[in-house]
Amino acid sequence: MNPVDIAAAANENLAEFSNLLIRSAMAVYALAFVAHIVEWVFGSRSRVARTAAALTAGGAGRTGAAGRAGTAGVSVTVRTGGGTDVLERPEVVTRSASGRRADVPDGPGAAGGDEKGDLYGRIAVSLTVLAFLLHFAAVLTRALSVQRAPWGNMYEFSTAFSMVAAGAYLGFLAARKNVRWIGLPLVTTVLLDLGLAIVVLYTESDQLVPALDSYWMWIHVSLAIVCGALFYLGAVSTLMYLFRDRYEARLEAGGKPGAFATSVLERLPSAASLDGFAYRINAAVFPFWTFTIIAGAIWAENAWGRYWGWDPKEVWSFITWVAYACYLHARSTAGWKGRRAAYLALIAFACFLFNYYGVNIFFNGLHSYGGV
Repeated sequence: MNPVDIAAAANENLAEFSNLLIRSAMAVYALAFVAHIVEWVFGSRSRVARTAAALTAGGAGRTGAAGRAGTAGVSVTVRTGGGTDVLERPEVVTRSASGRRADVPDGPGAAGGDEKGDLYGRIAVSLTVLAFLLHFAAVLTRALSVQRAPWGNMYEFSTAFSMVAAGAYLGFLAARKNVRWIGLPLVTTVLLDLGLAIVVLYTESDQLVPALDSYWMWIHVSLAIVCGALFYLGAVSTLMYLFRDRYEARLEAGGKPGAFATSVLERLPSAASLDGFAYRINAAVFPFWTFTIIAGAIWAENAWGRYWGWDPKEVWSFITWVAYACYLHARSTAGWKGRRAAYLALIAFACFLFNYYGVNIFFNGLHSYGGV
């Protein structure tokens, strides 16, 4: 066997090892999924009920919010599975001077005060860390198998995308953000993404076509992956905001949500916190998405001799940019807060998803790759 054949065999071995690591990561993500489910099941056995206390007339609410200054109240004690909270009981439902709903406390993020629930939650996070490390190793070995950036087709883009999303989630956890509630939808999405990548989008490890063989591959596509992963976290937060906001509105109106809604939604941060978290992510990522489009135009000029050619991928990248720009503009100038802005944010992320999947599946263009 000559040296070229030996090198090719080594690359094939690395590619197969990458596939094995991907499947191993999926198995651990599946265990993390089960642990998150158990976390929420145990957590649902202890009622937190802080939102109802803060919003219901005669209930318990935290003091110190600017909109409640001067409200008479008495201290009460609320017991949860993890301890005792001393809260302040206002005599009336309070609102800020602007008429918006008064602040309500954040839920604990996942399992509530139940010790078993918290234990399974920590197990779930540990398993997610292990799965992420396997996932990262799979992407790295895929890159080593062909000596290039590991996002040259939809299979590689998908595996890298879900890896970055998991890494971003773990990064927020490491920064002690109240985001453990993202864990269940995250591992669910990662499992679906990797399953789709393996079953539908899988492409053999191979070299790039000449037009893609550029250092811009590392800049443009890697930025698109990072932006998409963070936009995903913002979209999850926005979706949870819609559920939590409806729950708070129903409590404020004197309604009584079902036991399942209470047990789950009480563990989320408040609607205001979820809305703010999503907005901060989208606002921070938007400049990088802008640069992603600019970098793509520069690369297009180098590869195809023009900056813009109305290729379907270019058009939907710009549509995504416009959608997020409308969302940020509406929030900053038109004063759109809450549900209307949330719908805009979800439409913008839907545009990104269509750009990610739909354009490559339903359209033919210069950005088509991987036989998809």
